[in-house]
Amino acid sequence: MSNAKTDLFKQKALQWATSFEVCCCLDSNKYTDPYTQYDCLIAVGSDKSLAAKTGSAFDQLHSFYDKHTDWMFGLLSYELKNEVEDLNSKHTDQLDFPDLFFFIPTYLIALHGDEIKIIKGDPSIIETINQTHLNPTATKPNLKIESKFDRESYIETVEKLKTHIKRGDIYEVNFCQEFFAAHATINPLAVYNELNMVSPTPFAGFFKINHHYILSATPERFLCKRNNRLISQPIKGTAKRSKSAVEDEQIKITLKSSIKEQAENVMIVDLVRNDLTKSAVAGSVKVDELFGIYTFPQVHQMISTISCELNPNIHFIDAVKNTFPMGSMTGAPKIKAMELIDVYEKSKRGAFSGSFGCISPTGDFDFNVIIRSILYNEINQYLSFQVGGAITYAANSEAEYEECLLKASAILKVLTNSDNI
Repeated sequence: MSNAKTDLFKQKALQWATSFEVCCCLDSNKYTDPYTQYDCLIAVGSDKSLAAKTGSAFDQLHSFYDKHTDWMFGLLSYELKNEVEDLNSKHTDQLDFPDLFFFIPTYLIALHGDEIKIIKGDPSIIETINQTHLNPTATKPNLKIESKFDRESYIETVEKLKTHIKRGDIYEVNFCQEFFAAHATINPLAVYNELNMVSPTPFAGFFKINHHYILSATPERFLCKRNNRLISQPIKGTAKRSKSAVEDEQIKITLKSSIKEQAENVMIVDLVRNDLTKSAVAGSVKVDELFGIYTFPQVHQMISTISCELNPNIHFIDAVKNTFPMGSMTGAPKIKAMELIDVYEKSKRGAFSGSFGCISPTGDFDFNVIIRSILYNEINQYLSFQVGGAITYAANSEAEYEECLLKASAILKVLTNSDNI
């Protein structure tokens, strides 16, 4: 089967999948790295599932996996931080995603190159999928997008956070703002397809949990396990691309050599190294790549890779817990940064800056970071996406606001008739 036919099959498979109450698609968009095993995985239907609230959620997931040792796909909400550390969240949450949700799929389809493989379920579903008629292109939504911060209040808040940095409370904090649309009616799959076309990324995904949807164009891997090795790839450092090839190359060089961006990145690298140490064989934590520059449709990103050998006495679910939430979305020191996030942000993060991904029967896993993602509650018609950036002593408040808009541009282009608020 040619790649064109494989791509058509993927579109049909995803449309077929959305007729089920639960489904999850993890799509690399054919970006290659040493750790990606399939171009795309589509998990459909739920044989068994686990929905857990913060408190004992990781323990419940540990037991759920040990009982079934099967393929599992699921969501780890940012609010699990309150289980990992002595924290709480004071903000309201109109999206109301589960804190933790995992399911064992009825069907699991893997695509790699021109190969289609049915990992779980009756192979005859290939014919069912091939006979699926793609829905005509839906009318593009033109939603009224609002923000919890205006430009002035955002800049003012960044300055307050910089005061905490000057006092020595923190070195860095990931500060985010929510954009939202009330009374929003969308076709989730059509919006996801458009987002994935505008901004194809290596950890993209579509996740339907009953009437909750995550439509993700995330470029970031949180954590994966391959055999006995854990790998984390935090992103810190962003630059807008240019249509001029010469200028675009110069932007990459400037990003690579930026002292400010390097400082942001290395603080999180140190934090991730510390988090991995909790689960690692002594002396095995290493930085495989520092300040790597990777290119995506809207931006260049600075990405570092840190890995370790998993201590055989530590369950891999505990290794996930030991690194959660990811340092790139919190700051350093981690606990104090999370406390300040709850003070100064105006929205509960919920699923945003959490993670979704999959676990294999052998205990390998791959989880992304839920950024550059649209979250949608179909019942109350509330749609939300959040964007943010690392605030350090050297941060320019106005530049940070502009970076937020840059990160939001692909989503705005999909949801409105403009890529500007």
